[in-house]
Amino acid sequence: MKEPAETVRTFFERMEARDWEGAAELLSPTIHIEFTETGEYFDGPNFLAMNRAYPEGWTIEVVETVGGNIPAGSPAHSPTRVVAQVRVTHGDDTFWCAGFYTVVDGRITDGVEHWVTERLQPPPEWRRRFAT
Repeated sequence: MKEPAETVRTFFERMEARDWEGAAELLSPTIHIEFTETGEYFDGPNFLAMNRAYPEGWTIEVVETVGGNIPAGSPAHSPTRVVAQVRVTHGDDTFWCAGFYTVVDGRITDGVEHWVTERLQPPPEWRRRFAT
């Protein structure tokens, strides 16, 4: 069985490859994902269906995963938390996701995704004097 961080990384790699069946294998049938930016929740197969329906032309890159190491002696079915930083490009736009996922028995069971659009907003005036 893969380490939980590798499960999350492989899920995104399979989405990038448009390997929808392979991606589905890494999701619990009862997955629950929250998008904090919009307040949406996606349950079960709707999460993958939503991603599959996204207008074509995008690429996904997993920049980093953190956590997910199962301590020695722990049961393999222990819930494990993984954090992933993911970059999605679509045309001239770049989006970033900070995702927090729970992996149990090699499948993602739930997650919270925080999405931002790169350079969508100018920095506030008050903060400019601190930036380099």
